Amino acid sequence: MKKAALLLGAVVVLLMAGAGVWLASGWYGSSTVSEDSGFVVPQGASGTAIAQKLEEEGLILSADAFLLRARIFGGSGTIKAGEYSIPAQASSAEIMDILQSGEVVLNFVTIPEGLPSILVHERLMAVEGLVGEIPVPDEGSILPDTYDFQTGEERSAVVARMQAAMDDYLAEAWSKRTDKSVVKSPEEALILASIVEKETAQADERPMVAGVMTNRVRIGMMLGADATTIYPITKGKPLGRRIRVSELRSTNPYNTRAVAGLPPGPITNPGRESIAAVLDPAETKALYYVADGSGGHVFAETLEEHNRNAAKWRQLRRERGEM
Repeated sequence: MKKAALLLGAVVVLLMAGAGVWLASGWYGSSTVSEDSGFVVPQGASGTAIAQKLEEEGLILSADAFLLRARIFGGSGTIKAGEYSIPAQASSAEIMDILQSGEVVLNFVTIPEGLPSILVHERLMAVEGLVGEIPVPDEGSILPDTYDFQTGEERSAVVARMQAAMDDYLAEAWSKRTDKSVVKSPEEALILASIVEKETAQADERPMVAGVMTNRVRIGMMLGADATTIYPITKGKPLGRRIRVSELRSTNPYNTRAVAGLPPGPITNPGRESIAAVLDPAETKALYYVADGSGGHVFAETLEEHNRNAAKWRQLRRERGEM
């Protein structure tokens, strides 16, 4: 009887040792996955659902075995939602460590300076990895920049971050405004900055264009910006044709060739430099500017000087076959 008991005990020990080796090798041993893989943990997914998803995507052999080993070896950390990068041949232990690390893969979306909200909406709706519907954001509410997001994140959450970034930057910039600025509120700063953004693509010209616009606002002169006239027609999209005479004569509040003062709202999402420019514009007596043919503008203090500059620009366009 003693020998039988000893033999049975030895068998049990061997079985337990074998089970331990099986459990440990299945947890710490390398997988046969030959390539790095992306894996998304959905928001609110249970441990069972995550294990089943890992099995379905071929990253582990068995969801049940993974869950059993995770209870024994997995530690007390929690798995965080997001997208993760799983290296080739990662063991179950390595996969669990990655999913508990919270070091998610980030994707990026860029909103360029001067992109109107209707096109911000189109860009975000086209981004793969974001979910959910969003309305077109309020014009001027988005700060142009590059933003990160996680796969499966709500578009509304990304928009909220973009709008919070604009609120924060505008508040910071407003606190640094100089007495050269003519705008009376952060909202007016956004409106004027959106016009400056559309009037020049050259960053080094923005303070000067802002100076001209500031001078015009100060003396009650019409701003004369074609981009404001176009805005009610296209909501910021390219017009695709020349402005009609009837549109230039329209007395709608966005037509700054017919109505003095600022339009009722921004015409695009201005960047940091344009906002800073209207809050600290260049000191200048210039009231006019026209394209110089090289991507920039030539500025003038008098209408006579401006007309000469405009004539040179028209002649250059004729020589280029543009007129």
